[in-house]
Amino acid sequence: MSLIVQKFGGTLVADIGKIKNVAQKVIYERKRGNTVVVILSAMAGETDRLIALANSAAEVPEAREYDSLISTGEQVTVSLLAIVLNQLGYPAKSFLGFQIPLKTDNAHKKARIEHIDTQKIRKELKKGVIVVVAGFQGVDTDNNITTLGRGGSDTSAVALAAALRAKQCDIYSDVDGVYTTDPNICNKAKRLDKISYDEMLEMAITGAKVLQPRSVEMAKKFDVRVYVKSTFSNQGGTLVTKEDKDMEKEVVSGITYDRDQAKITVVHVPDKPGIAAALFSPLSGNNINVDMIIQNASLEGHTDLTFTVSKKDLMEAKKIVDATAKKIGAKNIEVDDQVAKISIIGVGMASHSGVAAKMFTSLANEGVNIMMISTSEIKISCVIQRKYTELAVSVLHDAFGLEKKK
Repeated sequence: MSLIVQKFGGTLVADIGKIKNVAQKVIYERKRGNTVVVILSAMAGETDRLIALANSAAEVPEAREYDSLISTGEQVTVSLLAIVLNQLGYPAKSFLGFQIPLKTDNAHKKARIEHIDTQKIRKELKKGVIVVVAGFQGVDTDNNITTLGRGGSDTSAVALAAALRAKQCDIYSDVDGVYTTDPNICNKAKRLDKISYDEMLEMAITGAKVLQPRSVEMAKKFDVRVYVKSTFSNQGGTLVTKEDKDMEKEVVSGITYDRDQAKITVVHVPDKPGIAAALFSPLSGNNINVDMIIQNASLEGHTDLTFTVSKKDLMEAKKIVDATAKKIGAKNIEVDDQVAKISIIGVGMASHSGVAAKMFTSLANEGVNIMMISTSEIKISCVIQRKYTELAVSVLHDAFGLEKKK
């Protein structure tokens, strides 16, 4: 008998009929002789509804109460699935984050997991009970409810799989695996049978919605076998695993895009030591992640500094940067929220030359202007005008022959 962790996203638990379908997936694993722990998200759209309520109550809701509110969506789905499973004759028990407990730091909205006490879960599993856990949430040392950020249920699932030393962690969604790009905007996209942790992490960071980046980091750290599967079939799927020699043969494995980007430029910044720290430290202190950064050549002791943040953080970031710009003597700031980030990812890029040139040439031939560039050993990202997103994805998918992947 093996321990399997299963995670089901919001679209798969959107109503009681779909929750009953999830129950059948869980029962299928039990009938195969496996012990099962299930992680659930809130019903599709529920977290957005709760966020809207919080924002209607206050322009900037107090973080502790915000987390307490938006964590309630998962309480509904785990309770309903446990009720359905018990009704079908399979003993089940639901747990919220604080009941396990799943301990986190106190960074509300973006909390990080510090420790999971598995004693209660193991006790129930020994009794033959199916354990159903609310994803996305935890509790800090002061017993305040915390949330792990969007997509946090993936992180909950992988973390529990690691803590319980599960055989594998199955992430279910309405697609049957990881694709070379988003099949919704490129009909030539192909499903990958397997992908390395590093490639999956870059894809997740740069816009792929299949897995949350932190869940992939955790899977790599603890060597958790992660399968991305479809709830509609027991076939197919993509294995996220260690890199092997076959993976290195492929120069590019996937194309990602992220429309949730905004570009901030601080104009006429004094070019002297400490200025960058003065700009970015307040953003970090408010848990705002900065992605790409470029600095123009210095001219008469001044320069322009441009960086990107998530659109959801734009209002807060603009307010912080505006105040900082005045303190350091910058001329003004400019904001552009009509941009997107396009990325190509592949472990084979590290051993193949000419990849960047092919990317830039392919975009230039279609009249797509590149505003910013960022690279790593296995990734190249470009910021472009948002209106060219779909064109850029299609062009690059063709340029690197990804339609031939199996």
